[in-house]
Amino acid sequence: MPNENKTCRHMASLCAQLEKYEIYLKAKAYAERVLALGNDSLEKTIVIAVSLCLVCAVLVSFAAVALKPLQINNKQQDMKKNILEVAGLLEEGGNIDRAFDEKIEAKIVDLATGDYVDSINVAEYDQRKAAKDPVLSVAIPKNQDIAHIRVKAKYAKVYLVKENGAIKSIILPVNGYGLWSTMYGFLSLDADGQTVQSINFYDQAETPGLGGEVVNPNWRALWKGKKVYAETDQPSLEKGLIEEADIGEVALSLVKGTVDSGKPGAQYQVDGLAGASLTSTGVTHLIHYWMGKEGFAPYLAKVRTVKGAQS
Repeated sequence: MPNENKTCRHMASLCAQLEKYEIYLKAKAYAERVLALGNDSLEKTIVIAVSLCLVCAVLVSFAAVALKPLQINNKQQDMKKNILEVAGLLEEGGNIDRAFDEKIEAKIVDLATGDYVDSINVAEYDQRKAAKDPVLSVAIPKNQDIAHIRVKAKYAKVYLVKENGAIKSIILPVNGYGLWSTMYGFLSLDADGQTVQSINFYDQAETPGLGGEVVNPNWRALWKGKKVYAETDQPSLEKGLIEEADIGEVALSLVKGTVDSGKPGAQYQVDGLAGASLTSTGVTHLIHYWMGKEGFAPYLAKVRTVKGAQS
């Protein structure tokens, strides 16, 4: 009750202050006149409808502004969660911020040279937004755009998992078009820049139960231990989606059906998605693009080592 009385006094004080303004008095007089009209009055109907629209617009705008910090924080938390998951560091119920800060280091890489870039704020850099900025992006020639993304950012944000100052794994952002959507994900590699640890697609709109199986943990588990680059010349892969791969070229591909682990080249093959050949092709193409010379190949060539690389 005391709080209600206090609120009433504040409202009375506010109204008293507004009474000093002519525009308020005119608006108040007009509102009283409109409300006195009959319910079948066209003027009254239009004024009330417009007033309701204005009130709703103000409320929606206020909610959008008020909730924006929360939305940004949730997006950052989700991104950190996905990075920790693909790195195999996500603990159920664990503190995501602490785990990320303690175990993950983000770096900006110049895709053209493979060098780290210190002049860009790592925390603020958004690679997906940069790809839409003409200054920070570059158009991909049609004959090279096998991932069907048309443009790419000049700089990429990569994530390093370290132990005792040495790189334990490298997490690379990848994206490419499937059947219905551009799929965004992360590919985690060992420090040799060759052996796959995991893959994770955090944003995709492929057909549920078919292409949407790119998020299925059972299918993602098939990637562990696969090799990215051909260690010997690879002929046309049986059931594969590429023709051939010379030594050092990207060989990792999805195949039609199930990989025969007893056949040569199986270390470069992953089971295709049943009933989703176009999504499977899209995954193969995005891997080939981003692991190729137009993607992270120059960078991986500089950090690749068998025992780990000092950054």
